[in-house]
Amino acid sequence: MTADTLAAPRTPYAPRRSGPNLEKWGWIYMRVSGVLLVVLIFGHLFVNLMLGEGIHGLDFAFVVGKFASPFWQWWDVLMLWLALIHGANGMRTVTNDYITHPNARRVLVWAIWLAAGFLILLGTLVVFTFDPCLGVTSDSSLWDMCQA
Repeated sequence: MTADTLAAPRTPYAPRRSGPNLEKWGWIYMRVSGVLLVVLIFGHLFVNLMLGEGIHGLDFAFVVGKFASPFWQWWDVLMLWLALIHGANGMRTVTNDYITHPNARRVLVWAIWLAAGFLILLGTLVVFTFDPCLGVTSDSSLWDMCQA
């Protein structure tokens, strides 16, 4: 092919790598997680703001009651995981689109995934190890509840 002719529209630019197409699976994940996040977030908002006393009922006791239930623990952890991976994948896409230097792009993508992984780990630990009585002293309003 000479310099003054164009390649056919479907001609591959470079040989395709073997293995899974990670960009395709990232694209699919964004769509599926987006739909699940809409359901999870609106369910979370409905239970927290519409049922019971509404926004006036949100206090430490409400959170303690929710985190006592494995159903709500898993609901919140699933929402946390999906949201953080969804956001990190979106930031990776933006980084790949706008950062042209390969080494800078690689470092930033690694930093995004490390930050997301750290936040997922920390958030999961908080949800599953939440103890309202940790550090409560005798002059606290929670003292009576924690003595039971």
